[in-house]
Amino acid sequence: MRAVDTNVIVRYLTGDDPGQSARARSVVNGGNLFVSTTVLLETEWVLRSVYGLAPGEVADALRAFAGLPGVMVENPALLAGALARVKKGMDFADALHLGAAANCEAMLTFDRRFIGTASGDAVKVTEP
Repeated sequence: MRAVDTNVIVRYLTGDDPGQSARARSVVNGGNLFVSTTVLLETEWVLRSVYGLAPGEVADALRAFAGLPGVMVENPALLAGALARVKKGMDFADALHLGAAANCEAMLTFDRRFIGTASGDAVKVTEP
């Protein structure tokens, strides 16, 4: 198994550099790949901040990438839950944090937007 970094996924998804994108497609199509949660977090940030994709578009792209044959993500359930929360308006990083805290009684934050978008979630998000 081989692990891939953010730039390989970005080249695969965007095709913005012909040479690197072809190599990325070859690597991904070859399968047997591991993708860490931190690489997914960074990939989401790059696609949204650098390439200007909307959060929902990024969520769709990450879901499709994670579902490719031969691609194994570090924590599939965490990713699936985070992507579902993004579709409901939550920031991807916040969605990952909240998913990781699933066994906690509450998530404490000063981020009012996070509190608002998490309203109704199984884990209560509130100010300390």
